[in-house]
Amino acid sequence: MGLHDECGVVGIYGPENASALTYFGLVSLQHRGQESAGIAVSDGEKIHLKKEMGLVGDIFTQTDFEKLKGNMAIGHVRYATAGGRTIENAQPFLNTFKAGSIALAHNGQLVNHAELREMLENFGCTFSSSTDSEVILKLIVRKFIENGGKLGTEKNLMIDSIDSDSELFINAVKQAVKEIKGSFALCIMTETMMIGVRDPNGIRPLCLGKIPDEEKSFILASESCAIDAMNGTFVRDVAPGEIVVITKDGIKSILPTEKAPKCTCIFEYVYFARPDSVIDSIAVQEARIRMGEVLAQESSSEADCVVGVPDSGIGAALGYARASGIPYVTGIIKNKYIGRTFIAPTQKEREKMVFVKLNAISSDLSGKRVVVIDDSIVRGTTSHRLVQILRRAGAKEVHFRVSSPPVKFPCHLGIDTPSKNELISSTHELEEIRKEIGADTLAFISLSGMKKALGENGFCEGCFSGSYPV
Repeated sequence: MGLHDECGVVGIYGPENASALTYFGLVSLQHRGQESAGIAVSDGEKIHLKKEMGLVGDIFTQTDFEKLKGNMAIGHVRYATAGGRTIENAQPFLNTFKAGSIALAHNGQLVNHAELREMLENFGCTFSSSTDSEVILKLIVRKFIENGGKLGTEKNLMIDSIDSDSELFINAVKQAVKEIKGSFALCIMTETMMIGVRDPNGIRPLCLGKIPDEEKSFILASESCAIDAMNGTFVRDVAPGEIVVITKDGIKSILPTEKAPKCTCIFEYVYFARPDSVIDSIAVQEARIRMGEVLAQESSSEADCVVGVPDSGIGAALGYARASGIPYVTGIIKNKYIGRTFIAPTQKEREKMVFVKLNAISSDLSGKRVVVIDDSIVRGTTSHRLVQILRRAGAKEVHFRVSSPPVKFPCHLGIDTPSKNELISSTHELEEIRKEIGADTLAFISLSGMKKALGENGFCEGCFSGSYPV
């Protein structure tokens, strides 16, 4: 088992086929979560929702898109961290009132959701799920009521331009965002308004795109690859702490009055993001190649070939090969049709799934000294099985290199990680890990080397250092 991101979000404003475009965006973000998916669509008067457990392509049919009609939609793919793996926790969340509806999709994790939930329950709020995402939605509703909004009256607050009434709702979002602590990228939708929000530290990514030839049609997405999948044009990243309001009048940007230090999750570049994405002006594949180059400079090895563990280890392997002069070979093949390893009922069976998911190419490796590059070592069990696979294919030596520093601390900000005592780097020294996984040599990139590869500072490094921005 490795690290898993919590989810991905998409928002579409403007085009007639909003639900279909959202579907394409979610398919391109499927790597961020494979447990459940959902799409909420507004036709200008009502929000319609479909969400189920499973993969995007298995959930939605052509018939669904005939029903999910409208020019505005938000979508979500989920991997659970806060809240269990049930349909009740699938997103987007939708609250419908007499005066209108609110839908919300959230990527990230709050650190104060338990206190907020208790406070809201004391106000009489009820919850249908155990997730922190529903807490955000109910908090926004609460703030709207406190601002003087009258949910449940004939007055329709969900209007399609930013006047005094809709400002009440925008202010409710602004106030709620000030109270939630942690990581979040949000897509929020009423019948006629869409709002995107990124947490003050920019821990979770969110970007803005434009649909060509569609006036006042916009895209919000966790990664730029989703904008590409919808044939959109990348405009920019949503800034840390920024609130983006999209209506028929266009875009309004609300920037925070107090600027917090930028702390993008560094693992987006190591593992989570697709290699064709660009996050905060850093191209993910280029970053991975540079990490491999730095890794080669820091921990060279006498070897005959370099291989990368599919998929996220390949960029670093290409960089390692380039910097070291050692030839890159494919070496390892990934079965693209295998399900998630957690489907196996026991940890022992999950570990054995590595043999089904990955296989080595003997003609690339037999009799050779092999440098194998992986993005991380978490428990160490997958790395051990990987070394076994390479030796079974005839590798004479296996030199294991890792394009991230040792993961010693669990994440509290939206990544599913084992507990501290299950992280092998937290309980073992380097030589002990090497023996545990069965490699001839083992080396990790240094944290300073990783930052050098990324070309800047401003990252959340909590899983390496134990120091978190919130």
